[in-house]
Amino acid sequence: MDNENAIEVKNVSKAFKVYFDKGTELKEKLLFWKRNRFENRVVLDNISFNVKKGEAIGLVGRNGCGKSTTLKLLTKIIYPNSGTVELKGRVSSLIELGAGFHPDMSGRENIYTNASIFGLNRKEIDARLDEIIEFSELGDYIDNPVRTYSSGMYMRLAFSVAINVDADILLIDEILAVGDANFQAKCFNKLREIKGNGTTIVIVSHSLAQIEQICDRSIWIKEGHIEEMGLPKDVHLDYLNYMNSERIDRKEREEFAKINRGNRYGSQKVMFSDVHLLDAEGKDVKTIRTGDGVTLDLKYECKEPIEDAVFGFGIFRSDGVWVYGTNTRIDRKPNFDIKKDGSYVVKIDELNLIPGEYWMDVTIEFGEGNPVDYYKKALKFEVVSNITDVGICRIPHEWTLNI
Repeated sequence: MDNENAIEVKNVSKAFKVYFDKGTELKEKLLFWKRNRFENRVVLDNISFNVKKGEAIGLVGRNGCGKSTTLKLLTKIIYPNSGTVELKGRVSSLIELGAGFHPDMSGRENIYTNASIFGLNRKEIDARLDEIIEFSELGDYIDNPVRTYSSGMYMRLAFSVAINVDADILLIDEILAVGDANFQAKCFNKLREIKGNGTTIVIVSHSLAQIEQICDRSIWIKEGHIEEMGLPKDVHLDYLNYMNSERIDRKEREEFAKINRGNRYGSQKVMFSDVHLLDAEGKDVKTIRTGDGVTLDLKYECKEPIEDAVFGFGIFRSDGVWVYGTNTRIDRKPNFDIKKDGSYVVKIDELNLIPGEYWMDVTIEFGEGNPVDYYKKALKFEVVSNITDVGICRIPHEWTLNI
């Protein structure tokens, strides 16, 4: 194992037997033997990655892609069918909320039990006890049975123990989704602190913002394979674009007939045949970041020639608020005649929309506002960002303090 690495995962595969309807009693197994049929479901297929000492990485992907399975392999809760998993140092994990807690024991007693699972002896736990209780904010309830705790109190206690065992590697699975806003902020600050002290962190989370605040790298797992690995902001944009493309395309297919019947009108002598939103590299996208440059690529088919054509587009927020609209007449572009199939391109250097879901309408008119093809909701897209401004668009500004 490389001395610079805290974790090495090499060519790991993991499969599970998934029974269709498994009999539980001997009589059922004999009489209804077909119930014992199963399929061998491959969850991870030959994945490899390394995590350096002191590095924080995030695992992202849709439900069932193998994120949590990867984390359980790292904790040695389960073992791979093939390949190797190597870790260097003491491991602390938050995989299942309150795992290792006994419901009839008090919070204090569970601290001793849980910390001993992580490898601490009695003397080490005594030295950390006050700090664990203080961080959990459960001083008034620490001697009550854990079964009386809410899920948030459970999480506080579990998190407080896990981060105070001086682990070399900390593994976290969706645990940060529980608890109030103040405690979540406290957890984030603590994670930054222990990361600064050299602890290696692996986080599984559907909250991409959490990962971007803490992690140095993200690994996108797709259908058991590593689809992409790199800087969180880059990986997450590709992941969101993939997820939004699936979701938006599915909605568009379901609504296609309705949209074209009810929300597309005009003489249709010329009709849009293809509408795409392209990023700076010319790639078709459904997700962009606030301030990104984009290109609106409009292709059209000509059934009958028209004169004095005007192209336009409008951007609307998902709640119907009209964000922006313009056309070639407003922008003082000359009208032109359409006699054959062609395309029109609109380049937007900076699309400074606040994060949210949006759609675009695109239009072809002739003369003074006579509709040829008004295509409502021609495309839908999402804007993402760590920016927490509110409103519709981001206005560039600068603060200067004069005292």
